[in-house]
Amino acid sequence: MDTSLLEALRADDDLQRRAEKALREDGGRAPLTLRKAGVDPAMAAAALTLADLRVHARGKFGERAERLYFTRAGLEQATRWVVARRRAARFARSAGEVTDLCCGLGTEALAFAEAGLRVEAVDMSEETAAYARANAEAAGVSVEVRVGDALQAPLLEAAFADPARRSGAGRNFNPAAYSPPLDRLLEHLAGARFAAVKLGPGVGHEWIPEGAEAEWVSVDRDVVEACLWLGEAAEVRRRASVCKAGEWHELTGEGEEKAVVGEVAAYLYEPDGAVIRAGLVAELAERLEAHTANETIAYLYGDELKESPFARAWKVEEVWPLHPKKLRSLLAERGIGRLTIKQRGTGIDPAELRKQLKLKGPNEATLVATRVGEAHVAIYCHATSRREASGTP
Repeated sequence: MDTSLLEALRADDDLQRRAEKALREDGGRAPLTLRKAGVDPAMAAAALTLADLRVHARGKFGERAERLYFTRAGLEQATRWVVARRRAARFARSAGEVTDLCCGLGTEALAFAEAGLRVEAVDMSEETAAYARANAEAAGVSVEVRVGDALQAPLLEAAFADPARRSGAGRNFNPAAYSPPLDRLLEHLAGARFAAVKLGPGVGHEWIPEGAEAEWVSVDRDVVEACLWLGEAAEVRRRASVCKAGEWHELTGEGEEKAVVGEVAAYLYEPDGAVIRAGLVAELAERLEAHTANETIAYLYGDELKESPFARAWKVEEVWPLHPKKLRSLLAERGIGRLTIKQRGTGIDPAELRKQLKLKGPNEATLVATRVGEAHVAIYCHATSRREASGTP
């Protein structure tokens, strides 16, 4: 959507409401509904695109999505509101103003402004900057938005950056291919007293600068981002931040410790992905009084069940060799027709294994394919709660 269509759409609240209704009630016939009502085709397409994006944005922004303006690419990169709000609060505890580089649709800027910070937002695209301005106005906050190069923009006492991780060829997993490249962005951010940069969750530890804090964030078991905290913002070496049902939990440490290795015990724990990516499995093992069965695999085992927001737990029933034919017989004896298959460290394809097992019966269980020492095993277990059994957060 170009800026002229965006401005026309912003000025026509009635069209926005009609597009939302047409999309909800008429589905694929919504364009025809609006055109029959005399709406210009380009405006109809813009209004319906916005209505559709607002529906998809609810998962990230809740009810506030209904009044914000989105592009498809911008929405995909936009930070979930619960994460942006938490980050903004951390900034607000140490600074009164912030430069938001690569601001995109401006949703992080909204969180900063709502936290009481003075915000200067910068984006290299005039079209994108127009969306950021529209969203600031829609949210009723003051954000100064300007077009410029993130690597040349002057910085306030605090700075945040969310470099683009997509190109015409798709998603970039190499930080050197970010726009702007991470190494050059880090050089620029060194000019701010308090700074942070959002990264994709798969970023390698080799990209973490000396003295920085590296945080991995998950929301309801979905690892959504990594964040580097720089300068005075760095508080610890590694942090795993886990949001479950709207409540935040943090695990910190050096990220270099190794958990004790032992045998399979009464309970199996699967650490949250943020814990694994932050390299804090050993720190979690200490909390749970647990150990690994192979130092390269992030399953933990303990003799007592300990509830933790940082891990899911299963009650271990039996440990079997990882032989599909034998497993099929053992599962059939137990009437297992519904089976959750998890694997780590074996290289098996759970979907292919499921075909070989030919499951049938009224019961359900979990099968964990992994290694104990160097032996490949299948751990037959049951969830410790209804929520774990159903796979819900």
